[in-house]
Amino acid sequence: MRGLPMLIRPTTPCLRLPRNSRPKAHHISRLHRHLQPPSHRRVLAMTVSDWKVVPRNHLVPPYSLFTRPLEKSQVDDRHYSVIRLENGLTAMLVHDPCTENAAASLNVAVGHLSDPDDMPGLAHFCEHLLFMGTKQFPKENEYSEYLSKNDGGSNAYTSSSNTNYHFRVSPSVLPGALERFSGFFHSPLFAPSCTTRELNAVDSEHKKNHQADPWRIFQLNKTLSKAGHPWIKFGTGNRATLTAAGREAKARGKLSANTLVNGNGAVKSANTSKEPSPITSRTPSPTPSSSSANSESDADGGSIGRETRRRLIEWWSKEYCASRMELCVIGREPLEELTAMVSKLFSPIPNRSQGPSPIIDEHPFGPNEMGTLVSVQTIKSFHAVEISFPLAWQPPLWKYKPGYFLSHFLGHEGHGSLFAYLKGKGWITSLSAATQALGRGFAMFKTTMYLTKNGFDNYRSVVLATFKYLALLRASEFPRWFQSEIATIAKTQFQFSEKRAAEGYAVTIAERMSWPVPTEKLLTAPVLLSEWESDEGERQVREALENLQVDSGRVVLMAKKEEHERIFGGEKHWESEKWYGTGYTVERWDDQFLDEARSPNDIPDLHLPGRNEFIPTNLDVEKHDVLEPLQRPHLIRQSDISKVWYKKDDQFWLPRAAVIIDIRSPVASNKPRATVLTKLCVDLVNDSLTEYAYDAELAGLAYHVTAHSLGMTLSLKGYNDKLPELAKYVVRALKNLVPTQDRLNVMKEKLKRDWDNFFMNQSYLLSDYYGRHMLGHQTWTVQEQLEELPGVQLEEVAAHNRQLLGKINIQTLVLGNMYRDQAIALSESVEDILDPSPLVEGEVPSERALILPEGSNYMWITPVPNPNEANSALTYYIHLGQLNDPRHRIVGTLLARIMSEPAFNVLRTKEQLGYIVSCSRWLLLGDSQFGIRIVVQSERGTGYLEERIEAFLDTMDTKLEEMKDHEFDDFKKGMRQRWREPAKNLGEEASKYWHHIDSGFLDFLRRFENADLIEKVEKREVVALFRERVHPKALKRAKLSIHVQSQKPRPPRISAKAVEAFEVLVRETGIPVDLAAIKDEFDQESPVAADFLKRWSDVLTEDTVSINVAKGLLERLPALMEQYPVRDENVYSRSADVTRVDDMGAFKASLDVSPPPRPLVDWGDLPAAKL
Repeated sequence: MRGLPMLIRPTTPCLRLPRNSRPKAHHISRLHRHLQPPSHRRVLAMTVSDWKVVPRNHLVPPYSLFTRPLEKSQVDDRHYSVIRLENGLTAMLVHDPCTENAAASLNVAVGHLSDPDDMPGLAHFCEHLLFMGTKQFPKENEYSEYLSKNDGGSNAYTSSSNTNYHFRVSPSVLPGALERFSGFFHSPLFAPSCTTRELNAVDSEHKKNHQADPWRIFQLNKTLSKAGHPWIKFGTGNRATLTAAGREAKARGKLSANTLVNGNGAVKSANTSKEPSPITSRTPSPTPSSSSANSESDADGGSIGRETRRRLIEWWSKEYCASRMELCVIGREPLEELTAMVSKLFSPIPNRSQGPSPIIDEHPFGPNEMGTLVSVQTIKSFHAVEISFPLAWQPPLWKYKPGYFLSHFLGHEGHGSLFAYLKGKGWITSLSAATQALGRGFAMFKTTMYLTKNGFDNYRSVVLATFKYLALLRASEFPRWFQSEIATIAKTQFQFSEKRAAEGYAVTIAERMSWPVPTEKLLTAPVLLSEWESDEGERQVREALENLQVDSGRVVLMAKKEEHERIFGGEKHWESEKWYGTGYTVERWDDQFLDEARSPNDIPDLHLPGRNEFIPTNLDVEKHDVLEPLQRPHLIRQSDISKVWYKKDDQFWLPRAAVIIDIRSPVASNKPRATVLTKLCVDLVNDSLTEYAYDAELAGLAYHVTAHSLGMTLSLKGYNDKLPELAKYVVRALKNLVPTQDRLNVMKEKLKRDWDNFFMNQSYLLSDYYGRHMLGHQTWTVQEQLEELPGVQLEEVAAHNRQLLGKINIQTLVLGNMYRDQAIALSESVEDILDPSPLVEGEVPSERALILPEGSNYMWITPVPNPNEANSALTYYIHLGQLNDPRHRIVGTLLARIMSEPAFNVLRTKEQLGYIVSCSRWLLLGDSQFGIRIVVQSERGTGYLEERIEAFLDTMDTKLEEMKDHEFDDFKKGMRQRWREPAKNLGEEASKYWHHIDSGFLDFLRRFENADLIEKVEKREVVALFRERVHPKALKRAKLSIHVQSQKPRPPRISAKAVEAFEVLVRETGIPVDLAAIKDEFDQESPVAADFLKRWSDVLTEDTVSINVAKGLLERLPALMEQYPVRDENVYSRSADVTRVDDMGAFKASLDVSPPPRPLVDWGDLPAAKL
């Protein structure tokens, strides 16, 4: 996708940005609301006979069964069934006997647009707290623990109009997972003991995103909606927004220890709210810190937290209605078993008589929002412009998809396109045309372009060119072959679509089940298009085009503040967005610009694209009976330059192929400047191929050339019909690269921007990066490469490309619907085109790791480069040893898996250290060494974080020792199943094989060896490894921690001891105040000094104490703060036990280098493989 930087999706519950509906390079559009049909309720094109009522059968409640078959792909071997429970919940059941995981996704048609006006973020808070236990399973981490030990996981997200909950798990334990999952929707505890923690989690999530441009610009676009529209809402929420109503009620005297307040302000007895959770739902932190102890004592948030929870339950009890829910379950069980399971477990969800899913017909753009230019200050350094138009909701227009048609043209990158014109001017580096589903009932059509500095200076011309292209579309005829070609591509992609992972597929289905389409078309309507059999399809396109006018759109210009003021010619009068503090201005276009934007196209270089020559014509597949698919590729050709690994498709039977061609050169990155030159060569090649290869990408044949530390890789995937021709064309482009100064300047500017922005990433990404760099042999930092970039000259790039390709080694993998002779011929063609000299043994470069010595304890500290980033991060790595030792590899991997869930539960859920917490196995460079990595991003100091991680590790010894045999066996079973999982699709199969080729070890059957060997692993081996290598007191432990410390000043705080001392003084005066109630109002054990002072100034009034006494008490605060200071959490308390790394280069030079890779297996495939 070309557009704003993509967000990394967290592995924990989160708010979700609206996604662009984008099949391949284009997007399904949504038309202006006056085009919408009168009703948006699901159109079930059916008769009474379409549904059959199935009566109750023993313990299975009654339900209705959809009797018509669902339309599906011709290669889809799954079986589908749709049922509707008596409570109104609709479910799609998917029987897949070969699925590697069972999965489920439940979509609730309620999101943050349904938040109460006085509680922004309530739907998001519900998503967080909902997981904290049910009446049937009150233990708060029962669900996550059950999934973890059964090779599963879960996630959830809150969007504008829906909230989605989903999980994956080993197929054999799907019933138990569904039983735990379903309870969240009919009998959640909303555990009071978790209220404070989850309020903090939501708050931490918002702070995590505070310096992220996509979130800042997204919220600004919402804020600049017309007054009163729900789109203006702040969906993430934070602690302040979620507790504001409770704090206000308390300030009015409406709350006390035993009273709560209704949403309308009426007093309500506390005992009428949802019953508190049983004691067993809440277990204390096994590693109590000062913060977790404070969290335990005030876990329900006091009277304010209890009121927040009461409002949540009041909202949930109204909005989470069964008739607004769609469920998808994928498992190996027959459809009859899945049906009985779902009917039994999900029928208890109440139908609250809420009617259909809420629709918002009104668009957030009113007259004041249209025809405007919004200038936005960015955090990262980039230039971009986004042009948005209001469009109607797309799902009712599923048949012809006019937005798909429009984005095909506006987002095209071939000859005559808007992209080609603007790129030729040197103004843009990327362009995307997309529809964005904002909410149920309204959407946007957006064109987003990344600009060069020259393009930013000429942004008016860039925007005008966009309106000129739209004028061209309005003035052009649309032959029916346009729609026919688009429909053919979509149909071919659907009919030969590869199988997806079960969890992602379940989420997609659950999301789309609320579309207003006939039930039998639930799988096809969202992705297929109809040809224009009448004038209706073109009419929809024409009407949509009429709405894409300068008078109805909004242009958002993005850049750093100084860049805006540079082109403005002076300081601008900036406004500040409420939630993120984003600086912006809004102005209307001048008359001259409007006149030009309304005029016909006068740019002769713009024209509509021709026919796509890459649409495949040969989709034949030679399918034959196979007793068992081959488990590895075979070496079919070897020369002094290259090796070719090959496997004919014997399980997917699709007209697709995957080809990876890896070119290694010893000069690719032997020094920082060489690394920069290799990257520029690859960028220039990709840049030169855009117009030619774009049609191939549209037609389902994708390629990409990437630079890496050993050289460059060409990967191709798609329909095999024209794949060899594209591969040879790209290789010729590599060989014959003739860079020009103008394109080199653009690539250098883009690369500098990307590397500058790297340092503005979230803190945990930086700590992980530095950890990998410090343990990698012959790696160069981003800063080292940045220093080389400005001096790169044109002739130097051309010379480097010749040297790079002059003496090389090539590894090729060919999989899929290609014959052996085709694979050999392609390899020979690549060699002929490149015509290189061979590398002798020992010259072929390989990635290698640096190994920490036993008994080492290293720490490296660096500041967060972004001065406004409040979060610090700690990456804590413990080295385990060689990955090529089979038993050691399995025991270490099993240990990392066992530690993963407890680490999250303790460090994030219980101790609330931060939103980003993860524990996992870490492979070092070259894939021969591995260890365990724990990463935490937090507002707390990194010294404190390291102490909490080591406290957690200390408790893991007992947890491992006390683990029951059946629990240990569950983990083994989950890992065994994962290793034995067959590839779901060609891409996954290629990735598995390439991993072993790329590393040089060639042990293709490693996963099967792992699965067999884990049967023999005993718990004592895991405990022994932990005690020998992981426990903080282990003598052989080798550890490195990376501390990336925030430089943003924190407001002065009062320590817990100073607070206690102040309370003693208050008691001594005999002032009649409720100390516990006042303490409840602060969300941390060490409150902000200014807030503390203000609150007590409000309390110590003449009504309670004399002015002199109040003044005397408050004047004691500075002395108490000095006597009992807040600790510097960046300082590690056991610093004497660690070796501080001051010189990174010297540190790396002191470490041993892992040995070069050697094949672990001699397969003996040549001279002839028996295929």
